[in-house]
Amino acid sequence: MRHNKVGSVMTTDVVHAAYSTPFKEVARLLADHRISGLPVIDDDDKVIGVVSETDLMVRQAAAPGPYGEKHRTPLSQLTRGARKQAAKAQARTAGELMSDPPVTVHAEDTIVEAARTMAGRHVERLPVLDEEDRLVGIVTRRDLLQVFLRPDDEIRDEVIEEVLVRALWMPPHSVEVAVAEGVVTLTGHMERKAETEIAVSMTRRTDGVVDVVDKLTYRQDDARIREEQALHGAADDWLRGL
Repeated sequence: MRHNKVGSVMTTDVVHAAYSTPFKEVARLLADHRISGLPVIDDDDKVIGVVSETDLMVRQAAAPGPYGEKHRTPLSQLTRGARKQAAKAQARTAGELMSDPPVTVHAEDTIVEAARTMAGRHVERLPVLDEEDRLVGIVTRRDLLQVFLRPDDEIRDEVIEEVLVRALWMPPHSVEVAVAEGVVTLTGHMERKAETEIAVSMTRRTDGVVDVVDKLTYRQDDARIREEQALHGAADDWLRGL
């Protein structure tokens, strides 16, 4: 299947910071560009961390109140995570503020892979790297959702060409493919049950498909045949071992 790549939807003009970028400059970059986070890179354009609005809020929350400093627990008595937060509270640069290691994707990764990474790691944006792991872009949740804006006709054409013709070697009109609002309905008769399962599975993985309605029928239940062959094979192996 041909999936859209991250490189096709990423933003290439990336707002970023260096390790030594001052705290106020980071805040200004986020505010001026109306973004919630940015990557921190080294001199070789390698991403070493990410600074988010949450990181800045940790620093701001640690500022003294109107009645002076609050009592602070000594760093030696804190957990590793708490020590890290306490250090951020004193941060003056992007490098001291950033969260690391960064969660990234590569430009050649599919949109599906990027979406899984984003959902699994609970992040809203991902720095995009090239083959040498250098920063080349940024991709956000909104960018990834563009895949669901594909026209229904475009989705239908891809299902016919990639699933029916190329994968299953079937004539393009042997199965009726209807698409409405990203929901694909497959209607028709196929030779084997395995073919219907492949058709539904591959269609479901097509970019822009919201769901698949399976109305396919088949002549031969080859799943039962495969089970019988496996049983016969096991019996033959047992008899040979006698």
